[in-house]
Amino acid sequence: MAKLDLPSADAIVVGSGPNGLAAAIRLAQSGWRVVVLEAEDTPGGGVRSAEVTLPGFVHDLYSAVYPFGFCSPFLSTLPLDHHGLEWAFPAAALAHPFDDGSAALLHHSLDETAAGLGPDGPAYQRLIGPLVADWQELFSGVLGPPRFPRHPFLMAHFGLHALRSGRGLARSVFKTEKARGFFAGLAAHSILPLEDLSSSAIALMLAVAAHAAGWPVARGGSQQLTVALISYLKSLGGQVITGCSVESLGQLPLSPVVLLDITPRGLLRLTQDSSEFGSWDSYRGKLERFRYGMASYKMDWALGSAVPWRAPECKLAGTIHLGGTLDEICESERKAGEGQAAERPFVLFAQPSLFDPSRAPAGKQTAWGYCHVPNGYAGDMVSAIEQQVERFAPGFRDCILARSVMGPADLERHNQNLVGGDIAGGALNLGQLFLRPGMGLYQTPSPRIFLCSSSTPPGPGVHGMCGFWAAETVLRSRKRLSNSAR
Repeated sequence: MAKLDLPSADAIVVGSGPNGLAAAIRLAQSGWRVVVLEAEDTPGGGVRSAEVTLPGFVHDLYSAVYPFGFCSPFLSTLPLDHHGLEWAFPAAALAHPFDDGSAALLHHSLDETAAGLGPDGPAYQRLIGPLVADWQELFSGVLGPPRFPRHPFLMAHFGLHALRSGRGLARSVFKTEKARGFFAGLAAHSILPLEDLSSSAIALMLAVAAHAAGWPVARGGSQQLTVALISYLKSLGGQVITGCSVESLGQLPLSPVVLLDITPRGLLRLTQDSSEFGSWDSYRGKLERFRYGMASYKMDWALGSAVPWRAPECKLAGTIHLGGTLDEICESERKAGEGQAAERPFVLFAQPSLFDPSRAPAGKQTAWGYCHVPNGYAGDMVSAIEQQVERFAPGFRDCILARSVMGPADLERHNQNLVGGDIAGGALNLGQLFLRPGMGLYQTPSPRIFLCSSSTPPGPGVHGMCGFWAAETVLRSRKRLSNSAR
């Protein structure tokens, strides 16, 4: 396979998702000449937006709401506001409606959130309050590779709860169905059956993020976050080349460091034809054993009006969790984990244009939603998803002007990192929670090739920390080589 004709560089990053761009930026900050290669014509990976329903309606193709982006220990330090990024903050991060017409809200205020949970308010404050008080230290500790914590008591409080199952923690901490359902919706972001250990971790982090800052969207669409990251990278001398598909690492120059914003399956594909990787048998075995998790089935809607929620509080929130009770959400996620599609799936729903009018024509709205299904699921979930929305917003279907549907195969076709529709870069079970994709984390058997995708710690989410830590690993390894050569 012919070599690619590329500019001279100290490092090549394959993939322009948030982790790839974060890695490129960190190296460029250290004076490295960096080139980012993107196979698609539009950069961004899972952080892209486009008009996929009707003209004038801007939809986020994959991710839409960014609690971790705003709280990221790395992305939050970048001057992205000087490169065009504006955040839009809903009045409430989250609403979780119930069949009786009420809703629990996740507010910026810890006290206000607790008050809405009634008798379980004090229990919520005891669980979340200590984490919110030191949220920056928490995020620095959790959003990184395994290491001895700098704040052991804080991390112990987090870890003792985070390693529990979402179902178990909800039942032991809360007494009311309202609070249990509210917590279950947060835990379902783990993309695990809620009986699985560690499915509570994401619930705690999302709650803390809401109280620390909020769950914002990028004004103008998620693509604007990518645009700002690339603009900053270019200000540091970095380059991004789109429409450049890498089919084998043998196509790349031999001298630069290579960072790959791809999953283990993608790495296997890129190394299968090159003699440089003939000694990788043991490492290849680890990559082949890497497990992918449940898939997503995603829809976007162009709406003629705002969603007619039965609970008026839902109009205050950017994100809505549609699943009702703890038991119902557990059943939905368990079925997806067992290879079945739930009849009443838990639906994660976002309504960004309520808080960012630039996404839709005047008087119109956009909406975004998905549920979890088995990896590679080939069935149709359109009716089930829309019925779940209709359950809490009677008349929703009458608002629909057009819809876009992406099942697992569509997601993978548009983004090869979404293997079988898995948006997390691999299952987040205990076996793959810390050592992703293996003991080497970002390092491969080759001293010049590194992984920087969500298949490495700290895992999924638009925070850029996988890329940051991969770049830090590169910088440390080059420093050791330089010192040993003296």
